[in-house]
Amino acid sequence: MSANTTTLRAGLLVLSLALLIAVPLGLNRYGLYIMSMWAVMSIAAMGLNLTLGYAGQVSLAQGAFVGVGAYAVAILMTHGMPFLVPLVVAVALSFAIGWVLGYPALRVQHHYLAFVTLAFSTLAYLVFRNEEWLTKGIYGIMGFQRPTVFGLSTQTPLAFYYFCLGMLVLASAFMAWIVRSPWGRAFVALRENPIRALSLGVDTRRYTLIAFAIGSAMGGFAGAIYAPLVEFVDPTPFTLVLSLNLLMMVVVGGAGFFFGPFLGAAIAVLLPEWLRFAHDWYLVIYGAFMMALLVYSPTGLLGIADKWITDRKTRRASAARAAATPTLKASMFSPEKR
Repeated sequence: MSANTTTLRAGLLVLSLALLIAVPLGLNRYGLYIMSMWAVMSIAAMGLNLTLGYAGQVSLAQGAFVGVGAYAVAILMTHGMPFLVPLVVAVALSFAIGWVLGYPALRVQHHYLAFVTLAFSTLAYLVFRNEEWLTKGIYGIMGFQRPTVFGLSTQTPLAFYYFCLGMLVLASAFMAWIVRSPWGRAFVALRENPIRALSLGVDTRRYTLIAFAIGSAMGGFAGAIYAPLVEFVDPTPFTLVLSLNLLMMVVVGGAGFFFGPFLGAAIAVLLPEWLRFAHDWYLVIYGAFMMALLVYSPTGLLGIADKWITDRKTRRASAARAAATPTLKASMFSPEKR
């Protein structure tokens, strides 16, 4: 990667972060809620992107792990525990369940694996709804407040948005470390060709389990932030629809691209709100846009950008070779200078 490219990316990253800090200052309470929801869904989609986009393992259970994290925080906070303790429990519990859920991926792949994770998602929803002694069933859990973290209150909508943004930055830094580490290279090798990766010494069994566990832990982390955002946890949000929405975020943004989940979550969370001026037609317009996008570019929005950049580099290289070829021929056939 050239120094100019690195500088450009760093500049765009700083500009984006500055906009995320400044823009919400002019939003009302509902606007801040939507922006906070975007941050939470970006974290959950980031975990699914690691499992699906980098490691190539299909999962329809990410919404269930968001529910696991949300219920863990809601249950423990209503029993008087400070937020950081339920947060650690939510991440650890999701990691452990994700590790166990990864075992079917060692035996089945593709749509068969999707059905296994679909069954887990359904099982988790049934537990959330029916085990009233633990989850309060359809009545849900309330009575917990937004946390005070390191002496800083997050009670106001703006303060909690900045808290969500800080958690998103923390999760992004962790994910950037993962994908640039030997683990990340092993995940990509597992996605591209598991047999070849195994022949090169990659422990495909272990890395499959790690991909599921870390991706699930990210879902639990997102759920732990979701619970105090809504301040009421019930089974309704954690149906299969949430898992499908998270899958759509990853695909639309660009599976396997680091910033794909951010863009996909923005499309899924913010675009329907921006289209409300169309009244009863906004969901129709939204659905038509999503279908047209996936038909035109199955690799998502960042796939379009990546293809454009690659084609541009190819044209430049071809033009440079074409410009150099006449000079080379002239030097070959010109009289030798003495």
